[in-house]
Amino acid sequence: MSPTTAVPDVAPPPNRAHEHLERLGSGERERIEYRLIEGRLQAALAREDVLLRQRAEMIAEHELVGREADHRILNDLQMISSLLSLQSRRSGNAEAAAQLAGAANRVATIKRVHQRLHDLDGLRTVAFRQYLEDVCHDISEMMFLENDAERGIDVEACDAELPTVTAIPLGFVVNELLTNAAKYGAGRIAVRLAACAEGGYALSIANDGPPVPVGFDLASKGLGMRIVKSFVEKIHGALRVDLGDNAHGPLFEVRFS
Repeated sequence: MSPTTAVPDVAPPPNRAHEHLERLGSGERERIEYRLIEGRLQAALAREDVLLRQRAEMIAEHELVGREADHRILNDLQMISSLLSLQSRRSGNAEAAAQLAGAANRVATIKRVHQRLHDLDGLRTVAFRQYLEDVCHDISEMMFLENDAERGIDVEACDAELPTVTAIPLGFVVNELLTNAAKYGAGRIAVRLAACAEGGYALSIANDGPPVPVGFDLASKGLGMRIVKSFVEKIHGALRVDLGDNAHGPLFEVRFS
């Protein structure tokens, strides 16, 4: 068996840049190291700037697609309303003509509700009292028969100039809660917007329908309630469910700043 041959230690090749820095004075080394760090920071900032531009382009493209979709929806609703109205005028049956005309009016009302939300784009603030009254009027026309004293929407609201970023989510909340109250509730619907003593506002929607069941859990409800909760969270608000006036019927209240 041959003896083991010792392997001599081989030093790694010298780092020329490191040797160069070692030969320089401390002040010069610090200036070079500073320039290296500065170069790395500038490169990192350049990469961050590229990423921010790409993100801004994606957001702009997403907003453009959303506006285009909204525009198409509004056009489609207008077309459906026009076709129903035209068909009602051509119908030889008076009852069928009345039903078609009613359907045309309802579709036109749906378009107005969506148009009101669409019109808020580009505004900084919204006179929310007027907006709330207009939306409630549109939904009342859509959901209830004309001159029905037992069903309708009563609005009591204070003047409130709200930022658009708050008004738009609130508009969706109002639309969803009013639609639910009209479908599942009874009697007239009361909509109130009031300033809170501690600051902010309280928006409530109540009706004379069955009260909320014992153990009612917002988290276990369907898609509509999840949509409401999502928009309330978007404006950093708080949603609660209680009994309406005289401890009768459900009341949904949103508190927000």
